[in-house]
Amino acid sequence: MTSTSAAHPDTAVPADDSRRVATLLGLLFGLAGMGSSSAAVTLPLLGPDLGVGPGLAAWTISLYVLMLAVTTALYGRISDLVGVRAPLLAGLVLMSVGALVAAVAPTFEVLLGARVVQGAGAAAVPTLGVAILSARYDGSVRGLAFGRLAGTAAAVSCLGPLVGGLVESVGGWRAVMALPVLGALVVPFLWNALHTGGSGARLDVVGAVLVALTASGVVLLVQSPSAGLVVAGIGAVLLVAGVPAVRASVRRRPDGFLPVEVVRNPVVIRSAVAAAAVPASWFAMLIAMPAVLLSHGWEAWQVGLAMVPSALVALLVPQVTGPLLDRIGPARALAIAGVVASSALLVAALGAFLVSAAVLVVAIVFVTFAFGLGQPALSAAVGDAVHEEVRGVSLGVSTLLFLVGGSIGSAVVAGLGGTVGMSGALLVLAVLPLLGLLVLAPTLRRA
Repeated sequence: MTSTSAAHPDTAVPADDSRRVATLLGLLFGLAGMGSSSAAVTLPLLGPDLGVGPGLAAWTISLYVLMLAVTTALYGRISDLVGVRAPLLAGLVLMSVGALVAAVAPTFEVLLGARVVQGAGAAAVPTLGVAILSARYDGSVRGLAFGRLAGTAAAVSCLGPLVGGLVESVGGWRAVMALPVLGALVVPFLWNALHTGGSGARLDVVGAVLVALTASGVVLLVQSPSAGLVVAGIGAVLLVAGVPAVRASVRRRPDGFLPVEVVRNPVVIRSAVAAAAVPASWFAMLIAMPAVLLSHGWEAWQVGLAMVPSALVALLVPQVTGPLLDRIGPARALAIAGVVASSALLVAALGAFLVSAAVLVVAIVFVTFAFGLGQPALSAAVGDAVHEEVRGVSLGVSTLLFLVGGSIGSAVVAGLGGTVGMSGALLVLAVLPLLGLLVLAPTLRRA
């Protein structure tokens, strides 16, 4: 059934509204993800055109993912205060402006700045999309809605290399950079689902800045194997200084940007850490599979065609995830997603070693299933574990950790792939979901 939150009495909708709203939100989420997956196939052309090497060109992806990760919690907290409509619109404006500037960037420096703006805007979509569904539905309808959001997002992201390859062949890499602008076309169809209610409290700006800087330190450290010692040093300084500063901020303002209720909630933290291994696997495959095949003579559009089966699976996964969440609960669903992700990475390592497209396709299909199950399971676990007034920031913090996991996956592939080979890097990543299961074990026992 559907339910109407007490804080948002204007959101009563028929049950079948969940399919439309979740699909549209998933489309937005997927377009945000396409900012990485479609742009990845343009790097061989982008670099020479702007006079930079492959290492520097890769920063167009890294900075985008960095901003996508570190600003998610900010959008979540703002939605608690003012509702989701204003922050979502602001995020989409930033994403569109960043994409347009990137498409016409005259220099590499301007391109990097545009990608920072684009990533900061795109971060609004994953957090606020889940917040909309959490406030608008409950029970089995909410589980199905979470699954549809994740499935649609995964399908659109998986089609990124194909769409990017086709668009690049017609309009060049600049046209590919402009693709996320399409997200603005979705907003009118979602307008009535965007509630405006909130607590009305003021934003803890100091707390927000401290959390963002600390999260930046984590992501920069993760990306340092491919970025160098300077980036590693900056990341280490931000992390070492940021952690005690965030703790002091939470003690000073227990109801501030990072409420103590969220920090001390073991379900939120354990679920988010365990779930982070799933996007690590998924983002790694979105980079590893094109890298392996492109290096052996494949064209970008051919790589995109090879990823179509995973997009089809992503669209079918919601039919499984919703009923499965109802039957076994989010904790066990997260455990299943972790096991599937680890197994898929082992298969992917074999495919990279053999340079077998068929084996790589099987691996990314299973990784896509893991993502389509893990993301809604995390959303359900966090949404059920906290009070409504901090639901937005809780989902923001969990999404931040979720996307940091994605940064780990892309960084390991980029950093270790050149030294131990792509198969070796994928084998290293296969350990992460198993470590996530250890973190999740107390929650599993209680479940």
